Amino acid sequence: MKDRIVGLLEEAIQKASAAGLIPGVDAGRIELENAKDPKHGDYASNIAMILASRVKKNPRELARIIVEGIVDEKNIVKKIEIAGPGFLNFTIQEDVWTSLLADVERLGDDYGRSDAGAGKKVQVEFVSANPTGPLHIGHARGAVVGDVTANILAAAGYDVSREYYINDAGNQMNNLGKSVFRRYQELQGRQTEFPEGLYQGDYIRDIAAEMIEKDGGVHIDSDEGEVVQAFTDYAARAILEGIKEDLRLFGVTFDIYFSERKLYRDDGVGRLLKDLEDRGIIYREDGAVWFKTTLFGDEKDRVVIRQNGLPTYFAADIAYHKNKFTRGFERVIDIWGADHHGYIPRMSAAVQALGYGKESLQVILVQLVNLLRDGKPVAMSTRSGEFVTLREVLDEVGRDAARYNFLMRRSDSHLDFDLEVAKRQSVENPVYYVQYGHARISSILKMAEEKGFKIPRASEARPELLQLPEEIELIKAITRFPELIRGAAEALEPHRLTFYLNDLAGSFHSYYNKNKVLSDDLALSGARLFLVSSILVVFKNALKILGVSAPDKM
Repeated sequence: MKDRIVGLLEEAIQKASAAGLIPGVDAGRIELENAKDPKHGDYASNIAMILASRVKKNPRELARIIVEGIVDEKNIVKKIEIAGPGFLNFTIQEDVWTSLLADVERLGDDYGRSDAGAGKKVQVEFVSANPTGPLHIGHARGAVVGDVTANILAAAGYDVSREYYINDAGNQMNNLGKSVFRRYQELQGRQTEFPEGLYQGDYIRDIAAEMIEKDGGVHIDSDEGEVVQAFTDYAARAILEGIKEDLRLFGVTFDIYFSERKLYRDDGVGRLLKDLEDRGIIYREDGAVWFKTTLFGDEKDRVVIRQNGLPTYFAADIAYHKNKFTRGFERVIDIWGADHHGYIPRMSAAVQALGYGKESLQVILVQLVNLLRDGKPVAMSTRSGEFVTLREVLDEVGRDAARYNFLMRRSDSHLDFDLEVAKRQSVENPVYYVQYGHARISSILKMAEEKGFKIPRASEARPELLQLPEEIELIKAITRFPELIRGAAEALEPHRLTFYLNDLAGSFHSYYNKNKVLSDDLALSGARLFLVSSILVVFKNALKILGVSAPDKM
């Protein structure tokens, strides 16, 4: 529907320009928003206000010229109003909305999907937690934001690849090996020291015990420096397998697990930095090697090789992003914790220095999670000694509630996650409320068949009988679902889908509580069965994108 209205606006502007009513001007991308107040129609555009200064006309006068030039041959628009300083408000004909319900039946499981992305190759990199410990709830929020963002992009027609970057190089991995080795010795009766910086969690002890069981404790007298790499490798593999299993239980899988070590093979990082130095983007000063990120908008230049000769994380990240684009991705999306906000300008500078457009890298920031129980904060330290793990949350509330609740706010805003609310089977629990909507409609359709009602096809239904205001609003919500998916993909905002489902579930439950779907009026019953079966398709398809189950009964 938005495309149709935008098309009418584009034609009207072109006509006004050809007639000399306004100077020739490229209207650019015309934004059309859902009207915030139904009294103002269905859609609103500020295109007249945007173009007014460029064509040297009063916005309201320009709006009038545009409206007079609109030729609505298919009679889509019921009314166009000029509001305020020059907004254009569009009200769509009711029968146009009802006619669109046929798309739901025709497309079925594909309803909501589009080819807007035109197969453009997109990589979404998320979680990417160091393999030094199990995932905690902060990682969990990033995991579901990344997974659902990828699902939405795929639904919008993009060719999406999901990637986990394994930070398996550097000092933190060496500390992991030392931690396990010292627990390995301790478990065999040796006194060991645990200086600050080593990993203290119980999972380190478990890995050490597993190694002793496998090798019989043969390294009890080994020199730490000689065996630490072997301990590091074993621990990293064990932890990564645990991470993969936790993510699998969470409904998150990856196409690629990319090892940081791969970047250093054959001096890959060094060769890339040498190439950038030859181009004048890398320079040496005060014994360190610097990247001229200020050439590309960063506030200061950044170190890539320290004075001790060791590369910084930034050096590896430059090489990693070069690798991404070399693999053919046209758009790279990174999902980071909000504490990495200051890292965005330097990474953007690196991508531009590598010869790629600034817009080819996008970063989604994910804020912290506040864990609550009945409204009261939960201590974030558990038996692991460090954090509440993803597995612990999954064991308590389940996959569906965890995934849905992590998407109940914008990713860049703090989230309160109440464990007790997430477990309740009541309207307080948003995922239950939406799933109950799906189950309720499934029950209605089953009851209709048992009572001999025929659930009509689109060609047989009479949606024009759906005249109640709440029925019209439900129809509008259904037919806007494809727009919502495309908009969420463009904005990289997966929370739009939970917001939409919450509203749709509320509207459906309210409608059902007031009105009978099945009655003695067979024609009206058929129309209402067609309506609720269309809502069922939307619930099912939306929940699938969220990675949440759609139960037929609860």
